[in-house]
Amino acid sequence: MALPDRFEENADIARRFPDLHPALGPQQAVVESNRCLNCFDAPCTAACPTHIDVPGFIKKIASGNLRGSATRILEANVLAASCSRVCPVEVLCEGACVMHHYNRKPIEIGRLQRFAMESFYASGAAIPKRNVPERSEKIACIGAGPASLACAAELKQQGFQVTVFERRALPGGLNTYGVAEYKLRTADSLREIEMIRELGVEFRAAEVADEAALVKLEREFDLIFLGVGLGAMHKLDLPGGDHAGVVDALEFIASYKLGEPLPGVNSVVVIGAGNTAIDAAVAAKRLGAEEVKILYRRDARNISAFGFEFEHAKQEGVEFIWRTQPKAVSIGPDGKLHSLLCVHTELNEVGELMGTEDAEFTVRCDMVIPAIGQSPLIEFLAKLRGLAVERGRIVIERATGATSNARYFAGGDCVNGGREVVDAVADGKRAALGIVTSLASRTAVLRG
Repeated sequence: MALPDRFEENADIARRFPDLHPALGPQQAVVESNRCLNCFDAPCTAACPTHIDVPGFIKKIASGNLRGSATRILEANVLAASCSRVCPVEVLCEGACVMHHYNRKPIEIGRLQRFAMESFYASGAAIPKRNVPERSEKIACIGAGPASLACAAELKQQGFQVTVFERRALPGGLNTYGVAEYKLRTADSLREIEMIRELGVEFRAAEVADEAALVKLEREFDLIFLGVGLGAMHKLDLPGGDHAGVVDALEFIASYKLGEPLPGVNSVVVIGAGNTAIDAAVAAKRLGAEEVKILYRRDARNISAFGFEFEHAKQEGVEFIWRTQPKAVSIGPDGKLHSLLCVHTELNEVGELMGTEDAEFTVRCDMVIPAIGQSPLIEFLAKLRGLAVERGRIVIERATGATSNARYFAGGDCVNGGREVVDAVADGKRAALGIVTSLASRTAVLRG
């Protein structure tokens, strides 16, 4: 797949969104890799949802075997390049590093992984194909996000015929559309997907949205993997919340990542305090907004964003307004968004959040960006016959990804409610192995 020109180089976006964690140079990588103690029990590997052999790939960097290092990584995680940039390593592999016990800086595992993967790409290498016989069984993966990509790659490596269906113009899910540019560029996401395509995975631009389309898929494919993620972000259900100046966080992030022009704004208010809210706020600041405020109904102790994301936002100049809840979007006489009408909040004796009796006040802004979570795909999930769904999530057997319908497996955000990219990759690969076992059992029964 040839990448569109606008993803190859965008000087303005590159200038505004330099890497949050710059890549290591060759000498830096060797020095850092030699700090690793090569722990026998490798708590870093245990802390990684995909269980990458961390000491193993780092040792290969130290010895100069960069292709071997990348190959070792790819054996566990086919989206390792993306994960090296977007994983919250501070609470995963690096958070488990034994160096913490000696009051020393943990090994920079994420940056070493990125170094190995970028060296691999630069060499023109492809993901090594396993020497397995071709199989006739056909598997469909609905959605082209990380879970489906990991599932499809593993199944293709096992010899199956795999087709990924994606409704949007580009594959990759949130990696392509929803991750802040200073963490992961759209071009890097598409480059990774191209390597999966080169394995022989087929990609089809098609929306599977109704029962007729599902029935058609069931006739064409032996089994189906659901990696559909979550639905749209929750709307700002307030007076004036449907104004054009109210743009949800994922739409806002996708717009600038895809090179679409953004309206000139000077003052932005982001509602919510999760990682996506942080990404949107920092992006707004880097795109030229003079004032960017994050408004949250609770206090700093209750935010869902990681601590290091919170600190990063403050360093970027983002302001925080705590214990505040929006009441309405105020529109000026010229029809433009003028401000956000708010009220302070407090907790009652049973811990419930409520508005105070204080007078309402306004927060000046030109744009409001709600980042208040995504809704489950209730309407779509209801069309999946025989699938158990609880609280908007598909119920699976954790070890295999199997659902209550023997024809379907699932993984990623539609199962876990929205976690990290690496969790989706782990789900997809686990489901692929479950599919292999399921088809093997079916074959054994037929032969018996």
